[in-house]
Amino acid sequence: MRLPGRIGRWIDDRLGVSQVVQHTLLHPIPRPNIGRKGWMYVLGSATLIAFVVQIVTGVALATKYIPAPDHAHQSLLVINDSRLGALLRGMHFWSASAMVLLIFLHMARTFLTGSYKFPREMNWITGGFLLGLTLAMAATGQLLRWDQDGVWSVVVWAKFADRVPLVGEHIARFFLGGDTVGGPTLTRFFAFHVFVFPALMFVLIGVHLYLVAYHGISEPPSPGQRVDRGTYRARYAALLQRGVPYFPGGLWREAVVAAALVAAVVLLALVVGPVGPGPAPDPTDVAAVPKPDWFFLWYYTLVWLKPPPLETLVMVYFPLGVGVLLFLIPLFAPYGERSARRRPWAIAAVGATLLVWGVLTGYGVSSYWVPDFDSPPIAPAALGIPPGPAADGARIFHERGCQYCHAVRGQGGRYGPDLTRVTRRMSPEEVRHRIVAGIRDMPAYRALPVGDVEALLAFFHAAAERRP
Repeated sequence: MRLPGRIGRWIDDRLGVSQVVQHTLLHPIPRPNIGRKGWMYVLGSATLIAFVVQIVTGVALATKYIPAPDHAHQSLLVINDSRLGALLRGMHFWSASAMVLLIFLHMARTFLTGSYKFPREMNWITGGFLLGLTLAMAATGQLLRWDQDGVWSVVVWAKFADRVPLVGEHIARFFLGGDTVGGPTLTRFFAFHVFVFPALMFVLIGVHLYLVAYHGISEPPSPGQRVDRGTYRARYAALLQRGVPYFPGGLWREAVVAAALVAAVVLLALVVGPVGPGPAPDPTDVAAVPKPDWFFLWYYTLVWLKPPPLETLVMVYFPLGVGVLLFLIPLFAPYGERSARRRPWAIAAVGATLLVWGVLTGYGVSSYWVPDFDSPPIAPAALGIPPGPAADGARIFHERGCQYCHAVRGQGGRYGPDLTRVTRRMSPEEVRHRIVAGIRDMPAYRALPVGDVEALLAFFHAAAERRP
C-alpha cells in the first residue's frame, strides 16, 4: 500500500506514511472481536470522535469568542444570532455531553470485561487521567458562558477547593486568579479550556492509543479463563495468529457508530440548539443559586442533601477517594477472572453506581430536594394582594431567589420551609434577623436594602392573612 504519484512516492519515502497506514489498518485483532460482542469495543473510538468534534467546533468558536468580562457574554449572544454560530455552539455542547457519557460507558465496559488486568494496567490508568481531564474541560467550559450559572458555579467550586486541608486556600486562589471571580478567572479558565487541557489530552490520547496497539485490543472474556502473568501473552499471541485484519473486520463498526454520533450531535444542535448563555452575571446577587450542567448535577444534588457535619467529607474526600480508587483497581486485581459472570461484585458495583447517579440526577432535575429554578414569579393579584409594599415584596421574593427554595401559597421551591404563615410562627424581628443574618444553608442578605426587607415582611403578612 503506497501513495500514488511521484509526489506521493516522495512523501512516502521520506515519512513512511504507507507503512503507518498499513500497520494501523491491517494489524490483526482477535476473531471474537468481530462477532456480536465486537459492538462492546466501539465506545473508545466513539469517545475520540466526540473529542475531535469538540476540537473542530472549539477552534471555530474561539475565532469569535472574546475572553474578557465586559465582552464574553455579549460575544456568545452574537454567535447565537447567526445560524452557523448557533449550530457550532450546539454541536460543541452536545459533543461535550456525548464525550462525558461515552468515556464513562467505555470505562464501565472495560471494568466489567476485566480489560484493565495484566498487561493493560497502564491503559486503564491513562484512561483515568483522560476521564479527569474530560470533566475538567466540562467544568471550565461552563464558566466561559460567563452567565449567572457559570460564574456562581465557579464560586461554589472554589469553596469546595478551599476546604482541602493545608493547601485549599492556595488551590482556590490559583484557579480564581485572586480572591474573587473576575477578569483573571475568565482568562485563566479560557487558557486551561482552550490550550492546557486539550494539549494534555492529545498527549494522553497518543499514549493510550500506543498502549492499545502495543498490548493489542483485549478479547471478550470467557468464564473460567483466568489471566495469568506467565501464560496470557502466549495465549493472546495464539489468538492473533487466528485473528483477522482490523480493516474491515473491526473498523466498519467504529465507522458506523462515529457517523451515528456525529449525526446525533448535529441533530441535537439543530433541534435543541446551544445551551445558554443565561442572564449576565451579577456579583451583587447574593441569592444566586448556580445550576451546573447535567454531568455535574448528581454531585450538586449530593452536596445539597448532605448532613451539615459531613460537608468536608462530601465536598473533598468523596471525589478524592473515588479518583484514588479508580487508579488502584488494576494494581489490586491485575490477575484472575475477567468474565463478569465470575465477578458478580463488578456487576453490583457498576449497577450501584448507575443507580445512585440516576437517582441523584433525577432529584437534581425535578425534586424538591434542590431549588426550583423554574418557578414562575408570584402574581400578587392572584393571591388577592393589591398594589403596594406587599406586591413589591412578592416581586423581590422572586428576583432575589427566595422563591427558588421557599414556597408561598403553593408557589415556589420546597427545599426550604414554606413561608406562607411565617409571620404567625415568628415575630417580625425574628423574620428580619433570619433574612439579614442568614441561617445554615440560607445566605445572609446583609446588603438587602431596608425597604426591600420591609416589603418582604409585608408580603409574608399579606399571604398569611389571605384565605386559601
